[in-house]
Amino acid sequence: MNRRSFITNSAMAAASVGLNLSSGSLLASSATKTVISREQYNDWFVFDGLGVLYDINDPAGSIQDDWRMSERLRRDLLKSGLDCYRQTTGAPFPAYPGDDVFESSVSMLSQHQKLIDANSDVLTLVRTFDDIEQAKKDKKVAVTLGFQNSHVLGDNLDNVDTFKNLGVLTMQLTYNGQNQIGGGANVSSRLPLTEFGHKVVEKMNEANVLIDLSHSGERTCLEAIAASKAPVTISHSGCRALVDLPRNKTDKEMRLLADKGGLFGLYFMPFLASDSKANSDHLVAHIEHAINVCGEDHVSIGTDGGYTAIDNMDKVRKDTDNMTQHRIDNGAAAAGEKLGNLNFMPDIVGPDQFYLLANKLAERGHSSTRIEKVLGLNAYNLMREVWK
Repeated sequence: MNRRSFITNSAMAAASVGLNLSSGSLLASSATKTVISREQYNDWFVFDGLGVLYDINDPAGSIQDDWRMSERLRRDLLKSGLDCYRQTTGAPFPAYPGDDVFESSVSMLSQHQKLIDANSDVLTLVRTFDDIEQAKKDKKVAVTLGFQNSHVLGDNLDNVDTFKNLGVLTMQLTYNGQNQIGGGANVSSRLPLTEFGHKVVEKMNEANVLIDLSHSGERTCLEAIAASKAPVTISHSGCRALVDLPRNKTDKEMRLLADKGGLFGLYFMPFLASDSKANSDHLVAHIEHAINVCGEDHVSIGTDGGYTAIDNMDKVRKDTDNMTQHRIDNGAAAAGEKLGNLNFMPDIVGPDQFYLLANKLAERGHSSTRIEKVLGLNAYNLMREVWK
């Protein structure tokens, strides 16, 4: 795999809908506003449960031939205030047994580690929770690697250890389709966690690998949460009660996740609006609904996007349509993923997106304590517990 293929695959993997603004009425009041200062924000731990390091304006992603980030990409990443993000790696798309996903996943892991190594003055690879704390002290961005499809394990449970030793600390059980572990969002919601899937959950618990149930079908999701002895995450999703699309999660899934100590992450994706034209008002509504269902200690952010501003929106719309068509053609797209979508919140896109979101939540009356939890503290506590 060459550098250009790596950038293309990374961007595609990262891209992997009625608004009810009253959904948070039990929690938020517009009568009192809390303004989050830059100084306060910079003291927080800010986490993105699924991100990608690339410049959306640049076909090459602003990753240069020596694996160095461009100055623009570096500047925007540091300006974002991000302390840690999870980078998709591995091979999310081919269906099991499909192609040699083990080999392609190892190759992708190698590419990501080259990228981190080449920018070690800014980035740190997370192998243990201590690496996250050290990166914060060193004013670097911690990068934790994760799969979006555990079909890469094949039928060999020992591959959980193999990939963990290569730096993969989070493993999402399914993508949109069905694999040897269970069902994804694009197939029947009645597909169970398989017998092998139960063994995978047990093995991931034993290896202290964080289980991710984004993209899973409802029954697979519920059974995996129930089977896990450790808290799990749904790192990037939305609320089905607000928008009835299969990539969003039901209240039942969200409640069980929270009851077992897990974490629900909201994405910055078109599935937050019924017409797939989502903006930050939709995002806030989903965050507030999630807090109502899960409690403020179990909600987080997983953008499924990048950190650079948009220079030419018309060009980005065209490029996004091309990528969406490719995903539709190869069967990777989910219901609600269609031409005309933007895979980010157009009104808060770029390096200021987390800071702007913090203040949108403050304007809704949410306390700075709650906002700090959602923007990263809850994720920090989960990773500290699971990656012991």
